[in-house]
Amino acid sequence: MKLTLKPRVAVRAKISSVGTYVPPKLLTNADLEKMVATSDEWIIERTGIRERHVVEKGVATSDLAVEAAKKCLARRGIGAEEVEVIIVATVTPDMFFPATACLVQDKLGAKGAWGFDLSAACSGFLYALQVGAKLVESGAHKKVMVIGADVMSSILDYTDRTTCILFGDGAGAVLLEPCEGDEVGLVDYVHEIDGSGASSLYMPGGGSLHPSTAETVAARMHYVHQAGGAVFKIAVRKMSELSEAVLKRNDLTAEDIDLLIPHQANKRIILATAERLEMPEEKIIINIGEFGNTTCGTIPLAMNTALEQGRLKKGTKVLLAAFGGGFTVGATLLQWEMD
Repeated sequence: MKLTLKPRVAVRAKISSVGTYVPPKLLTNADLEKMVATSDEWIIERTGIRERHVVEKGVATSDLAVEAAKKCLARRGIGAEEVEVIIVATVTPDMFFPATACLVQDKLGAKGAWGFDLSAACSGFLYALQVGAKLVESGAHKKVMVIGADVMSSILDYTDRTTCILFGDGAGAVLLEPCEGDEVGLVDYVHEIDGSGASSLYMPGGGSLHPSTAETVAARMHYVHQAGGAVFKIAVRKMSELSEAVLKRNDLTAEDIDLLIPHQANKRIILATAERLEMPEEKIIINIGEFGNTTCGTIPLAMNTALEQGRLKKGTKVLLAAFGGGFTVGATLLQWEMD
């Protein structure tokens, strides 16, 4: 079935390029066995993760974001000076301010661009993607760079086996441009937040509620805290519900979708979501085994995996889905327009 745009707009946005980057250092399950009470077998069974990439000391989120952006621009064959807007989705900014987008703009040499950071945890990339798309659809900009990047190792407690096994570091960037001719591009989205779940996945220290002090550091408040069981259940339910909603609004079913690219939080969450959608595993991109949960980086990293596998081609009908702390959740429908 042909994808159509609801609501219809005069100018439509498409993803015209993708670039990704992960730091070279690997942290395997065998490495974690030496650090915390866990095992390779347990981690794989519970999460599907075999290894994850982590930065060396002194490497920040902006560094990963810049490398991903460079690859994105190189694939498109343009220079940084053509980028008009930079949106960085992250929960691990280099610092509270300036925005990581400012640091990326400077390191990239994107003279004349403006931008900002967006914080929505693991849904951040999807949210930033839609903000960027609206800037294109409005006619205000023709080249918008959307980057999802996180150095999760900077906020992990490596004595807490419930969280430290899950996350890795990585970044992905996409370039948004106007569609041409009969191209479809980004079609529709459904987003939702539910702040009642804030205490199930959060980092309590460092903000205005609990400013950084010796006491907050001693209380280990500057690390990720997660209630895994609660997050699992609501992630599966809400990712499937919003995916179904965006499909229904566009008179589509899961059968009409060629590829599901979900946030890579946990292999069991991905498969349970797909089962609810009645979508076969062969239509799903799963690369969590190689990268772990890179938070804002997972979906662009998965896009790149799909490209490398030859499963993402011009005309492919794609469903993106994500869930994150907040709670935040989103689903996006698009047609791939890269050659």
